[in-house]
Amino acid sequence: MEAFTASFYPSSIQLGRNQIHHKFINNLPFTHPPISSFSLSRSNAPSLKLQATISTTDLVLDQETESGEKFDWYAQWYPVMPVCDLDKRAPHGKKVLGLDIVVWWDKNENEWKVFDDCCPHRLAPLSEGRIDQWGRLQCVYHGWCFGGAGDCKLIPQAPRDGPPIHMSKKACVPVYPSTVQNDIVWFWPNSGPSYKDILSRKQPPYIPELDDPSYARLMGNRDIQYGYEVLTENLMDPAHVPYAHYGIMGGQTRKSSEKVDREGGRPLEISIKNLDINGFTAKQDSGGFSFIAPCIFYGHATVGGNKSKVSKESAETTKEQSAMPERRFLLIFICVPVSPGNSRLIWSFPRNFGVWIDQVVPRWMFHVGQNLILDSDLYLLHVEERKIMEAGSSNWHKACYVPTKSDALVVTFRRWLNKYARGQIDWGTKFSGALPTTPPKEQLLDRYWTHVVNCRSCSAAHKGLNALEVALQIIAIISVGVVAAAKQNMISAFTRNTLVIMAVLCFAASKLLAHFIYKNFHFHDYNHAFR
Repeated sequence: MEAFTASFYPSSIQLGRNQIHHKFINNLPFTHPPISSFSLSRSNAPSLKLQATISTTDLVLDQETESGEKFDWYAQWYPVMPVCDLDKRAPHGKKVLGLDIVVWWDKNENEWKVFDDCCPHRLAPLSEGRIDQWGRLQCVYHGWCFGGAGDCKLIPQAPRDGPPIHMSKKACVPVYPSTVQNDIVWFWPNSGPSYKDILSRKQPPYIPELDDPSYARLMGNRDIQYGYEVLTENLMDPAHVPYAHYGIMGGQTRKSSEKVDREGGRPLEISIKNLDINGFTAKQDSGGFSFIAPCIFYGHATVGGNKSKVSKESAETTKEQSAMPERRFLLIFICVPVSPGNSRLIWSFPRNFGVWIDQVVPRWMFHVGQNLILDSDLYLLHVEERKIMEAGSSNWHKACYVPTKSDALVVTFRRWLNKYARGQIDWGTKFSGALPTTPPKEQLLDRYWTHVVNCRSCSAAHKGLNALEVALQIIAIISVGVVAAAKQNMISAFTRNTLVIMAVLCFAASKLLAHFIYKNFHFHDYNHAFR
């Protein structure tokens, strides 16, 4: 669990947050109770078996036999975006599970709607449209307008005294069932009439801490150029944290007399508790993990000292402390399949202590550090996915050698994928399965189009900092202009020198600010060799 708590407070965000982090990390009871046997066996055939005990049942990752139960990718709720990052004044185009959708606010019904992102007239994307003064979704190609039920309200080119062609079923837009839960817009990827009331029969997964006002629960999102499978298994892999994210996560390793390298990697004890078509749960140290298929993976832990070592003198104090609520935190990762080689991550780290920090520090400042964490292994995973594709996703167990207990979560996820989903996402007939070509590194690690434009906090900060940069340059130019234009006797030497110094400082500050903007909102290269 400590590997996940490291991502809770990225070291690039200071303001006292790391001090709190190190304090409770050092108090976590990181003991390693004995868990089930974990053995590796090989035969002459090119197959690999990885065994770990789940209670009394052996978990075997081999050429996994498919279960009679089949996971239906199109019979699940999928998250689209956090509400905090959606602007009610405009439609938003997104892709989920290969489907192009548009999310928009219907002010007539006071709810978010999810439509197929395609105008029935000439197939233009409705996400490029606008919300008109009557609260209708308008296609800006020819002005067709649609209501919240997908019905066409207006065809401007149709004669007013002619037949009501706008009432034709062909003029309607498919509407996907949608709801808001945990401040996230969810949708059901089937617009058939039989699914109109699906919410009464099946609800999206619910995490109560995300609705609890006693918890801090800031959210973030980012589009990522590697697929859902690699994204999910990477978040399930605590062993990579001290290496792939070295130097940017506070407290990612604990002090140990058996430290074998600079980064402090060590054996991890992870036990899988159960596995079925709906996901699995696991236990590590003082916390636990849950995978709720297909999108949610979260870790949870309590924070505090070792309660077994309490003196008699402090018994009364301990009694008072026991009446206080436990300090809890969660690390919630919501992995959204977008298309082959592309995914979307929505994250939130709820906690019921230090809540004031999130109320004081702007959200974009946390996103700076969190994006750096994502960037630090993005290229590694992008390349890894292509190597897995070369070997074949069904041959993951042959291509990858996973002999230690630290890989238990990753192995279990791949086993779930093989057993219930035939080893891969069902994209229908939309894609051939081929991955997109690898773009230049600057484009691969781009933050502006993958995060900033999709985050209202970072977008506002980007605009504000750019305006400040321009203002500093203007001040520098004006200062130089005043000095150059003024006659020698019009201003004193002190004033002249002050203006020159101010011009130099403003110009230098504008250059530093431009570098800060580019590095934190556009592209930040990451070279592991010099960390």
